[in-house]
Amino acid sequence: MKIVDMHCDTIAELYAKKVRGEESGILENDLHIDLKKLEKGGYAVQNFAIFAHMEELRGKMPLPEYAFRLADLFFTEMRRYPERVGIVRSYSDIEENMKKGRISALLTMEEGAIFEGKPEYLRIFYELGVRMATFTWNFENELAYPNHAHVDGLRMGTFVPETERGLTETGFQFLEEMERIGIIPDVSHLGDKGILDVIAHAKKPFVASHSNARAVCGHARNLTDEMIRGIAKKGGVIGINYCPSFLRDKERWGDPMKVSLDDIVLHIRHLIRVGGAECVGLGSDFDGTNISFEIKNAGDMPLLEEKLRNEGFTETEIEKIFCGNVLRVYRELLS
Repeated sequence: MKIVDMHCDTIAELYAKKVRGEESGILENDLHIDLKKLEKGGYAVQNFAIFAHMEELRGKMPLPEYAFRLADLFFTEMRRYPERVGIVRSYSDIEENMKKGRISALLTMEEGAIFEGKPEYLRIFYELGVRMATFTWNFENELAYPNHAHVDGLRMGTFVPETERGLTETGFQFLEEMERIGIIPDVSHLGDKGILDVIAHAKKPFVASHSNARAVCGHARNLTDEMIRGIAKKGGVIGINYCPSFLRDKERWGDPMKVSLDDIVLHIRHLIRVGGAECVGLGSDFDGTNISFEIKNAGDMPLLEEKLRNEGFTETEIEKIFCGNVLRVYRELLS
């Protein structure tokens, strides 16, 4: 079964290793993702995010410059292995890579602050190859507001839904421009009001590249049933996130690090029940979170396929979850 994964932070991790002077590359490394692991897992497409922590970079380096450095690393690493991986800018590139037996690498953006509120920056990153972008990460910016993250005290690491402030005026302009030029809007990390703004105003399908169901795990980074239905009605897809704290509620289930494939199945079943079988995909968050269950890295993904089969999912349902639903969106939006 081929796999399409809408989100990983591998490029940022490889860049951090480079800064530290460590020898590491995309072919083989000690991260969740490298080309050998992707091949073992049966991947057709892996999205690679340009991720910027705007608060850590403040005063050190302009966000666009940092993003360019990560993009340069992405292109440099991928072009070293043209027989194994191909960079994609359109759906026809994905089809060509499939014919040649290569993995497709698709560049995305995680943190809309990188654009500095300038539509010309959005268009420049499109020309560079970015084909999906979030509006926010965990901090408010020129485009929108995320859910509130507590950064100190007893509530450190917890999130509170942002129900009042959503997309800014600039954020609405960016949504329109993304749809016009061909960058898929990604509502993962966006606050509750912002997600509902996108649902109300988007004219094309969009995604939540790495988000789960709040009814199963109450973390505010997850999606309410209203959001799930809204994304599904727009023809969008939600990528299941493997982060333990987004899979299982600490208060209800005990230590959130002790999750299993059973938790992933619960989220998939809920998404299908609320939004239908066409709204579910994969968005691992590999190399952006700690993973502590049966799947240790991308090479272990056949274990999820086996689990879903044993849980009674049909081959058609598994194919939709693993690749079909996301490829449908890419076919429609990536011209």
